[in-house]
Amino acid sequence: MATTAEAAVTPVVKEENSNRPTTASLYVGELDPTVTEAVLFEIFNIIGPVDSIRVCRDAVTRRSLGYAYVNYHNIADGEKALETLNYTNLKGKSIRIMWSQRDPSLRKSGEGNIFIKNLDVSIDDKALFDTFSAFGNILSCKIATGDDGQSKGYGFVHFEHSEDAENAIKNVNGMLLNNKKVYVGHHIPKKERDAKIEELRSQYTNIYIKNLDESVTDDQLRSAFEKFGKITSLVIQKDDEGKSKGFGFINYEKHDEAKKAVDEMNDTDFGGKKIYVSRAQKKNEREEELKKQYEKMKEEKLNKYQGVNLYIKNLDESVTDEVLREKFSPFGTITSAKVMCDEKNDNKSRGFGFVCFSSPDEATKAVAEMNGYNLNGKQIYVALAQRKDVRKAQLEVQMNQRIQFRNMQNNQMMGNNGMYNNQQMFYGGMPHMNPGRNMYYQGMIRPHQWNGQEGYNGQHQYRRNQRNGPRRGKYNNNNQTPQNNASAQEQAAPAPVNETPAQQPTAGASGITEADLAKLSEEEQRNKLGEALYTAISKINQQYVGKITGMLLEMKTNEIITLLDNPDVLKQKVDEAVKALDEFQKSQNKAQ
Repeated sequence: MATTAEAAVTPVVKEENSNRPTTASLYVGELDPTVTEAVLFEIFNIIGPVDSIRVCRDAVTRRSLGYAYVNYHNIADGEKALETLNYTNLKGKSIRIMWSQRDPSLRKSGEGNIFIKNLDVSIDDKALFDTFSAFGNILSCKIATGDDGQSKGYGFVHFEHSEDAENAIKNVNGMLLNNKKVYVGHHIPKKERDAKIEELRSQYTNIYIKNLDESVTDDQLRSAFEKFGKITSLVIQKDDEGKSKGFGFINYEKHDEAKKAVDEMNDTDFGGKKIYVSRAQKKNEREEELKKQYEKMKEEKLNKYQGVNLYIKNLDESVTDEVLREKFSPFGTITSAKVMCDEKNDNKSRGFGFVCFSSPDEATKAVAEMNGYNLNGKQIYVALAQRKDVRKAQLEVQMNQRIQFRNMQNNQMMGNNGMYNNQQMFYGGMPHMNPGRNMYYQGMIRPHQWNGQEGYNGQHQYRRNQRNGPRRGKYNNNNQTPQNNASAQEQAAPAPVNETPAQQPTAGASGITEADLAKLSEEEQRNKLGEALYTAISKINQQYVGKITGMLLEMKTNEIITLLDNPDVLKQKVDEAVKALDEFQKSQNKAQ
């Protein structure tokens, strides 16, 4: 008879011999993708002075991988954070904190790691931790959850010492947790589990039959399948009214019998319909298999059209599918040409379309020749087509890499000529950093380095960096002209061959193009962009309009135009800057 785990827990009291951590570095897992260094700083700095914080990100997309490292100046603060902040709810997810394990052998050996299944869905990470912490020091504790955040009914506990794990297995396995009998055993590495599962699947005895006619009965199904071997169970699934759902299951005594039934009966006529017969699968296994098939088909489709599908924008409303095909046909064999239309607006052209060629060489030639071509009175933009997620990731990468507010001087934002750099990783603690150290962008600003002065005074004057000479895009109160920076290619497409400055896309929402700017002097270019940014930012935030304008003017020309043409992206960047400025102001108020 099962007893409760609480009654079974009789931990051995032993002398504390845990190795005290040598560094005050914490691993913080299960993070929501939107959590930044700034968010973590606000939480962990309450415990004590934070040395640095790093959210780990994908090397290409720069998106969060869901975990971070927080470094304190002393181990005592790390211990306090581990004790008080572990399993804190942050943006709807319970964060998991443990000491950073720099030794990979400890993480990968599996020693001291146990597996618990058949857990009640009400048991969360903290409840599991509280239950098993009586047996010894826990390095990590986690409940597996689905995409909806709900428990999958199993979890893992990693003890520091293997004897503690053995004691936990001995005392809790088969006991009741929240009135459910749980299984506790040694954790088996995924590779070994998968191999064992595949072995079991290869010896299946249960088969699945679908596409059965509604008139087929259990007896008829048994009569058709019992010739392959002894049937231990058979059922046709029915609804509440007793009508057949068109599928059922048959379990044989031996694997060979089940396999023979699948081989001989699959895709055969039975009861007037062609039936499907296969090994029976659990729902999650079937969903995983379908997901893999879908991803494979998607990948094959993407590879098929890689380098041959072109994106054309800034099309005149008069341009049709036929016009596109006619204009691009000289460059090769076109497999499809389509102008995208708005079905809700009398099928009017949306101003862009796609042309697919039979080979990459043909597509490349078309990009080189047609980008900037005047079609029906409008200069079109042509580039290789990209998936939406790839295009979005590319934009994020460019924005994150280049909005670095380089070489900002004392009379703009920061003291001691601080600047942003490309690493975009660490968010340092304010009380323990030296002035003049590098700044870090995207929610990673070191607040104490702002000095509160305007980066753009609204009078469109250039400023000179007194130490390093003129810098691109800085406003100088002596009205001196900044050095020019060559315009970069538009972010959404590869550079066309032999492209000239005149072959730039026409004006977007901002009404500004690189072609127009090329006709202006360097000073006029920056003035025009500064005025446009100042106007656009003032509609979003009046308080810091000057400072933020100065920041964004550090970007390259084409990136500024991209921001002006995309209000949502501009607002995102403004919001990030406002948050950083607000955090700095709060830190200054506390310091006073």
